[in-house]
Amino acid sequence: MLQELVQTTLDKKIAEFHAHEINLFDFGRESVAAAHNERLKKAIDNAVVRNDRGRQLKLLELPDSNKVRELAGAIKQHTLDHLDYYLTQLAENVEKRGGHVHFASDGEHAKKIILDIVRRSGTRRIIKSKSMVSEEIELAHVMEAAGLDVVETDLGEFIVQIDHDKPSHIVTPIIHKDKASIARLFSEYFGTPYNDDPESLTRQAREYLRDKFRKADLGMTGGNFLVAETGDVITVENEGNARQSITTPRILISLVGIEKVIPRLTDLSVMLKLLARSATGQTMTIYSSIFGGTRKAGEKDGPEEFHLVLMDNGRTEILKNPEYREMLRCIRCGACLNACPIYRKIGGHSYGSVYPGPIGALITPMMRGLEKNKDLPNASTLCGACYDACPVKINIPRHLINLRRDIVRQHISHPVERFIYRAYAFMMSTPGRYKLASWMQKRSLRLIRTRDGFVRKLPFPGSGWTQVRDIPAPAAKSFREIWRTRK
Repeated sequence: MLQELVQTTLDKKIAEFHAHEINLFDFGRESVAAAHNERLKKAIDNAVVRNDRGRQLKLLELPDSNKVRELAGAIKQHTLDHLDYYLTQLAENVEKRGGHVHFASDGEHAKKIILDIVRRSGTRRIIKSKSMVSEEIELAHVMEAAGLDVVETDLGEFIVQIDHDKPSHIVTPIIHKDKASIARLFSEYFGTPYNDDPESLTRQAREYLRDKFRKADLGMTGGNFLVAETGDVITVENEGNARQSITTPRILISLVGIEKVIPRLTDLSVMLKLLARSATGQTMTIYSSIFGGTRKAGEKDGPEEFHLVLMDNGRTEILKNPEYREMLRCIRCGACLNACPIYRKIGGHSYGSVYPGPIGALITPMMRGLEKNKDLPNASTLCGACYDACPVKINIPRHLINLRRDIVRQHISHPVERFIYRAYAFMMSTPGRYKLASWMQKRSLRLIRTRDGFVRKLPFPGSGWTQVRDIPAPAAKSFREIWRTRK
């Protein structure tokens, strides 16, 4: 009874903290601060540009990469359009193999299901492989607060965990850190002399994590894909920690979003052709694990008890809107982040969500509420680089424009902003008004220009623009005036 009371109180406090955190998040403030951080920009730019170039080169290996991407998008879209059928098929096949399937309506429900499994099994030592959906609900922090010995086993996620940080990229969570900061962290955490040699740091983490693998009695994974036809969970990785989490402990829990389902095992080959190429410029990840159900007689590896937790947490809000449904095609490759000029300059933490970059600018407002995240759809140049990079052909720029439209229709934007755009539309609607507006703009800007021909400071609301860039003063004669003279 006391344990239940403690857990209820803990869940309530966590929910209150998240609500407070979301309400306080200021994209403008965070992005401006990140844009002035030269070390951060250099660290991110080096990594994402390398991955983006690698993606472009690796896709050339496919006979017709565009056709493969179209096929992958079609497979995902078909599954989403019939998700109820495929989720039912998946659950039936998991249970046929001795597994248990749990449906979680939101993050709090998912955490309750998982903590109940942990309590019933009497486990205390948990190893956890990289999982974006668990980061989405901050599962590791909840487990730590409940007094469990939980360890992130992916090297990047382990560094994030011991530094009490958050991931800044979908694929490479510590893209914002350099080796010096990691060396200082390891020196403090392990109580060892400072050493910034990458191989030594990796070896130090490996020795620590190996012991955790040996002693763990419960393992946790996410899932890159779920195969409805067979009841399989698929994880892809480069370190082997997910495979150890699957094979070593006696109990295994896989927490996966409901959108990760694909119909058949043959469809998996299409997805794997694209995932690693799009994410890191690899032909394939080093480890691709296909698993499901419990250990069979005669098998040496695998869990005695397997639980698949399928989480909604706002996904059906996207699913029920046909206009936005294709957002759920995302296979979490991070290609749109690597290609995005905005992400390259401000990093992942500026987005205030575990899903940053262009795809985060879509799904975060849809899952958390557009009113609380109204700045994210505007965090884009609409250059289309994200659409070109997406392996499942999500038309990200179109959805960003549609979300901006929804912001206006729902009167979420500031009244002053709405007034300015209405005034702009009024002045641009006829040639006469356009000429008048052009004349007034030219005269006013030339009055406040500096001697070198630039406007360095504008009054509100233009002050936001001139905070970060100067504007060339208009020429003495407009193009129309010059055209009339020459004609």
